Amino acid sequence: MTSSAAERQSFGPRLAAAMRRAGPLCIGIDPHPGLLADWGLDDTAAGIERFSRTVVEASTDRDGTSLAAALKPQVALYERHGAAGFAVLERTLQDAHDAGILTIADAKRGDIGSTMQGYASAWLEDGSPLAADALTLSPFLGYESLRPAIDLARNTGRGVFILALTSNPEGASIQHALGEGQVSVAADIVRRAAADNRTDLDTTDAADAAASAGKGAVLGTVGLVVGATIPDTARRLSIDLAASGAALLAPGYGAQGATTESMRLGFDTAWPQVLVNSSRGILTAGPEVEALRTRIRHTTEDITR
Repeated sequence: MTSSAAERQSFGPRLAAAMRRAGPLCIGIDPHPGLLADWGLDDTAAGIERFSRTVVEASTDRDGTSLAAALKPQVALYERHGAAGFAVLERTLQDAHDAGILTIADAKRGDIGSTMQGYASAWLEDGSPLAADALTLSPFLGYESLRPAIDLARNTGRGVFILALTSNPEGASIQHALGEGQVSVAADIVRRAAADNRTDLDTTDAADAAASAGKGAVLGTVGLVVGATIPDTARRLSIDLAASGAALLAPGYGAQGATTESMRLGFDTAWPQVLVNSSRGILTAGPEVEALRTRIRHTTEDITR
């Protein structure tokens, strides 16, 4: 990215503005082998580059208007191609930046100490070729182990999305487990994220964003990942997502079974914070750019009706 932290508004207001402008849609860029084959592309670095650049192109209208609030490349599917794959990812992030669309690097990094600092620098520091607007993180070495990434994101006007309630069956054994005070691990993650976001929302930048928002959510630096098929789980675990000040990245719409109606019902008062992720539901319309644009428009119409 070419803009500097000094020029960049904090991430929460930038994302909220993009959601109001283009709709609350995040398009997952997932160049997995099956989709590449369906698009007639080779499972090579050249194939994933063609795939990725087509998705970025389709995410803007012919006049340059953004059709989505964010793009979320799945890092593992680039990483499997080694250095050449990472080079494609760097160019994809730059292409999205040039198109004016926010990026979320879906890397789910999580570690401690200097290693976590290294991950933070790679994905969130000005000047890094992999710097995205936001990064997904795994908190299961302890929420505070993510502090280097949270602090760097705040200082550079970027954001993080921390796994909180995921829809994979294995996740419940950790996320629903009760810790100190009989509070679930997921509830503790959300509570800590809310505390970080209160720090952001006390700033003049956030207050100005709230005043100009008109409608929609006012969001902090720390977002949360909450599966679109299980938002009602938050209520059962006594988690108040609406009070978190967090953007809620919600994978699972469409191909995985979540509908607009089920998400509105499940997220309830937190619905204005939800950034709906769709990957296969959109990508299967490729490889033609106009077909992808049509699917993107229809998806946005569905989730905003």
